[in-house]
Amino acid sequence: MGSFVLAVGLWLRFDPETVSLLNGDKAPDTFFIGVYILIGAGSLVMLVGFFGCCGAVRESQCLLGSFFACLLIIFCAELAAGVFGFLNKDKIIKDVQTYYTTNYNENNNGTLIISYQKVLNCCGTTENPCPDPPKDTKDCETGIEEFFNTKLYIIGYVGIGIAGVMIIGMIFSMVLCCAIRNSREVI
Repeated sequence: MGSFVLAVGLWLRFDPETVSLLNGDKAPDTFFIGVYILIGAGSLVMLVGFFGCCGAVRESQCLLGSFFACLLIIFCAELAAGVFGFLNKDKIIKDVQTYYTTNYNENNNGTLIISYQKVLNCCGTTENPCPDPPKDTKDCETGIEEFFNTKLYIIGYVGIGIAGVMIIGMIFSMVLCCAIRNSREVI
């Protein structure tokens, strides 16, 4: 599961569409903060998972207890990242819309603006629309909102799935730890 979280975080960080939309000197950092938390948590879960496997193979109560504690900490961190993303969703969208509008008003034929228009299938802003927009083209402020809503839903669904697996992992580690303790008491 750690490698899955890491893969989703890396996908969001290095996805050409996302990077092209959020690259620049004055680009907002809010979206990438949540992505970096995912990457760090995924890496940590992979490492902790390795120690959990070692604890199960060696039947070590200490390693299994540490595995449980680390999973609990990571679970809380991912929960905090999810809450951060959910509470700041509107701020993230507004920051990117402001960034786009500012760049569009300064230079509406720049590489960044063309990238937005190509990726989002949009043109102009609500206040300053394109002169001859192609058919079925929306303004880029609406396109930005739709784009981030779909990306944030992907992150949310992945987070819920991983949280479930982590809870199961914590339960199994405690059950195995108790079983090891009980088997040592009998001997």
